[in-house]
Amino acid sequence: MALRPLAPRSRKGSTGAPAWMVTFADLATLMLTFFILLLSFAEMDVEKYRAMAQSMAVAFGTANVVAEDVGGSPLTLIESDTVSLPEPPDSPREEAEFIDDRGAAPELTTIPEGIVELSQRLIGELEDEVADEALSINYDQQQVVIRFSEQATFNSGQAEIKSDMLPIIDRVVDVVSQCMGDVIVAGYTDDVPITSNRFRSNWDLSAARAVSVVHELVLNRQIPAERVIAAGRAETQPLAPNTSAENRALNRRVEISIREPECDDSVSTSDLPVEILP
Repeated sequence: MALRPLAPRSRKGSTGAPAWMVTFADLATLMLTFFILLLSFAEMDVEKYRAMAQSMAVAFGTANVVAEDVGGSPLTLIESDTVSLPEPPDSPREEAEFIDDRGAAPELTTIPEGIVELSQRLIGELEDEVADEALSINYDQQQVVIRFSEQATFNSGQAEIKSDMLPIIDRVVDVVSQCMGDVIVAGYTDDVPITSNRFRSNWDLSAARAVSVVHELVLNRQIPAERVIAAGRAETQPLAPNTSAENRALNRRVEISIREPECDDSVSTSDLPVEILP
């Protein structure tokens, strides 16, 4: 019986890429990986790489890190098994500073000796009148102010000094005449317009009252005229807003200001029983 050779099988119906295509794809992938590695090493931060490698070594429990799916020798870490901490700076640690948020202590107000002396003399001479609120005595760093209320000094709408006030002004003159310094007498009113045949406005009334006091200081007393100035200031510079009858009465006044007085036998500021003007 004769044997016939088998006919070759037909490859019809076979599918898929040619065998060389798989090899070419692997080669292209390896080439791409190679160039990516070159690029990453060219821009690598050494410190970041060391920290990353150390973290991987700790995670895998070894001191060596081997790149996956890549042949070759493993990458050996230079650092120890623990991540290195930044070295402390050479400069010593700054000590904590204490911050006092209470603010600086207020500076003590220095009052000239002449003002202290004159204020104390006036307080001693006019203590009863100050207690009765017929007048008040105040001072600051430039002057001493004697303030007469309208109720004690003048009748409403008039400029003649009440007879009861004349002896008090005499005692003021006795004290002021013993000290040097300019004397300014100023009259003040409230903001209510005056209705009078004698005075055209509050300016006339305030000026007339100031002149009446100046007459008692200069014409009949011991203070030289060149030291004294009379001023009418009407409703300007009120002590309180003109919103009530009490405030208006407070604003109607006459003030005698002695500027930068100089007296003998000066005393300490701590011995003075009056308050500084605001």
